[in-house]
Amino acid sequence: MITGELKNKIDSLWEIFWTGGLTNPLDVIEQMTYLMFIHDLDEADNTGSKEAIMLGLPYESIFTEEVQIGDRTVEGNQLKWNVFHDFPAAKMYGTVAELVFPFIKNLHGDKESAYSKYMDDAIFKIPTPLLLDKIVTAMDGIYAQMDQLKTADARGDVYEYLLSKIATAGLNGQFRTPRHIIRMMVELMDPKADEVICDPACGTSGFLVAVSDYLKENRKQEVFFNRKNKEHYMSNMFHGYDMDRTMLRIGAMNMMTHGVDNPYIEYRDSLSDQNTDREKYSLILANPPFKGSLDADTVAADLLKMCATKKTELLFLALFLRMLRVGGRCACIVPDGVLFGSSTAHRAIRRELIENNRLEAVISMPSGVFKPYAGVSTAVLIFTKTGFGGTDRVWFYDMTADGFSLDDKRSPVAENDIPDIVARFRDLSGEAERGRTEKSFFVSKEEIVGNEYDLSINKYKQTEYKPVEYPPTSEIMAELRQLESEIGKAMDELEGMLNEQNREK
Repeated sequence: MITGELKNKIDSLWEIFWTGGLTNPLDVIEQMTYLMFIHDLDEADNTGSKEAIMLGLPYESIFTEEVQIGDRTVEGNQLKWNVFHDFPAAKMYGTVAELVFPFIKNLHGDKESAYSKYMDDAIFKIPTPLLLDKIVTAMDGIYAQMDQLKTADARGDVYEYLLSKIATAGLNGQFRTPRHIIRMMVELMDPKADEVICDPACGTSGFLVAVSDYLKENRKQEVFFNRKNKEHYMSNMFHGYDMDRTMLRIGAMNMMTHGVDNPYIEYRDSLSDQNTDREKYSLILANPPFKGSLDADTVAADLLKMCATKKTELLFLALFLRMLRVGGRCACIVPDGVLFGSSTAHRAIRRELIENNRLEAVISMPSGVFKPYAGVSTAVLIFTKTGFGGTDRVWFYDMTADGFSLDDKRSPVAENDIPDIVARFRDLSGEAERGRTEKSFFVSKEEIVGNEYDLSINKYKQTEYKPVEYPPTSEIMAELRQLESEIGKAMDELEGMLNEQNREK
């Protein structure tokens, strides 16, 4: 969450846009995203150059000595943020509007790439040199503040705060999944170098970026020092779909600044016949929208066959099973109603997961995880597509703390179950003997089936009641009499003091 001075700086930047004539929140976010992308390209290029020098590897900067922009040939160096931000306002504006923005629009040579598709209709809307100069100066202050904070995903937090300013954000499902929850899900899945990964409701590509970062941290040698694996990472590993072109544009830029050259990010209604993916992916990570209902006429017939409903949270589960290859795994966030809903569709999708595939884990999360945007209780489901069953028992975990307060402020706190969740899931052999009163435990398939496939942790968790011993009634009454006597004496003393004061007057 954005707090304190950083929040104030972003509010001030928003005010600069507003007073400068850009009052549509989506326009503001989009223009800020372009500028953040330009800044991040410079930063990523400098980082890549330093790493190449340390490793003794060749490095080709995107800011080569000469860059062709339309009919003009210019020095690539002047397209870098750290160079043009010192220009006078008029020169800076000319450089950004006439050189830098066309440069980033055509940055990717492959016109079929996600980046090129969604940058094709991008428009630079900042109207005056003075406004751009104020914005760049304010953004330098924001980046300096983010560097001081040294948080893992300060940029993501900035996006989250910006999106919170859109009045319809909660209705459209455009608020981001908290990054520490995404990180937990990625760590639970432990992605490998050869994965083919999809998020069918990708938004700003948060899950895909988190997998990219995880591979860099944990499988750097395997991914980046193997030609085949690196090519797969750059072009074939990451797939994302969304129905909002602004989010897709942000997502494509987000992936590029995290070092993925050509992610496959598509404009697509994942639940419709427009999505033809079947048995394609080895890993799905998602937080699909919980919009409640939709027009059944737009939904692919094979999904309705598996789960006859208009509820998107159920249809997305059916979609994940269809998109996964046999042996493919999924970690997704669902509202609590999916776990215990009594409708035919609710029971049908839970039965499909348990009887025809392998449901591995249900991690119940507290209702404050998505505050301040929503107070709904949610859970993470983890399952593997087998097509022939395989569920013997299901691991449940009752998360009560995620490292932040569960109110609208979401301030950091010491209590955090996430490290424990990851550690226990990676060593499930040590979970077999745990009792139902503990944080985590196994429940057999037979018991779940006997409860109509109910996956609510409260159905199986046992509360441990500790007997409390009270003293005998006579002893309690004696204490009350003594207290009454002491109060009476104190009242007599107080009354005597008041009478003494009255006599003196």
